[in-house]
Amino acid sequence: MSDAIVVGGGLVGAAIALGLRDAGLDTVLLDEGDIAHRASRGNFGLVWVQSKGLGAPWYQRWTRGSAGEWSALAADLAARTGLDLALRQPGGVHLCLSEEEFADRAARMAQMQAEAGNHGFEYRMIRRDELAAMLPGLGPAVVGASFTPYDGHASPLALLQALHRAFTEGGGAYVPEAKVRGGSAAPRDFRVETAAGAFAAPRIVLAAGLGNAELAPLFGLRAPVRPQRGQILVTERARPVLPMPTTTIRQTGEGTIMLGDSMEEVGFDTGQSPPVMAQIAQRAALSFPWIADLNIVRAWSALRVMAPDGLPIYDQSERFPGAFTANCHSGVTLAGAHARLLAPMIAAGSLDPVLAPFSARRFDVPAAA
Repeated sequence: MSDAIVVGGGLVGAAIALGLRDAGLDTVLLDEGDIAHRASRGNFGLVWVQSKGLGAPWYQRWTRGSAGEWSALAADLAARTGLDLALRQPGGVHLCLSEEEFADRAARMAQMQAEAGNHGFEYRMIRRDELAAMLPGLGPAVVGASFTPYDGHASPLALLQALHRAFTEGGGAYVPEAKVRGGSAAPRDFRVETAAGAFAAPRIVLAAGLGNAELAPLFGLRAPVRPQRGQILVTERARPVLPMPTTTIRQTGEGTIMLGDSMEEVGFDTGQSPPVMAQIAQRAALSFPWIADLNIVRAWSALRVMAPDGLPIYDQSERFPGAFTANCHSGVTLAGAHARLLAPMIAAGSLDPVLAPFSARRFDVPAAA
């Protein structure tokens, strides 16, 4: 028997597992394997604050807290593993291609600042002339952008590798090809049956992405999550040209340009849609015309883990204390919070009240009434 079981070896599960191991818990990380719908390997790589939390200031604070933990997390993982996570946090911009987009963005940012209250929320709306000096090669179609200083980007694959390596080298047990086939629950007594054997612990964390919808009821939890497809295009390498990321365009540490941000409600379909790919490419070329001269060398789609309102779900089971669930579509952005804020709560045995608004109970209409 171990101290904790984490189900799900993606960015969310690996970050939590590392945090639990760092808290001194004997932790087992169960990974379904390549048959899983891995959102982690399709992640765009933003550490992003400015678009998170409209109408939900608790989510804005959680996201900002995570972005604030990222520098220390990256430094710690680099020291342990020698891996460069290519973290850059110079701030970021959301480009607007019309006056209507600019006005809508300004209204959204003003609302987020008002909702932040005493916590504050720094942003600027920047017109094209100033923006062109910040972003070389900006297209004439861009009328302006919103900017916040909190944003940045990193390598999702390097992050995932570093989390796994730090976890295992720190004494954690990683078990691949371990899809959960069944389980039983009692307060602080959890047992799971997997293709790789049986495991037991007084704590269990469900971080299996879309798989949580099926697993959660076994442990007195709810995870009403659905898939949302996103598609990404990647260009050939270019000289360093983008000094900061945008919501849909970023230059990686290797020099490639990533283009993305589709949001498609197509169920579990992981195929690719040429019309959507064309829209992504067209908007990118309008933003930076020089992108049209680069060759597309890779493209893929992946499935986000989306709650009905798009916000994360964090819960501990009331019926079976010791069972937790973590669900989100921002595994890179929230890695800092998951490893350094959430995991210590789980290790201590309870979630901080600041996470109460993220409970799945918010979807229980009769209870809310």
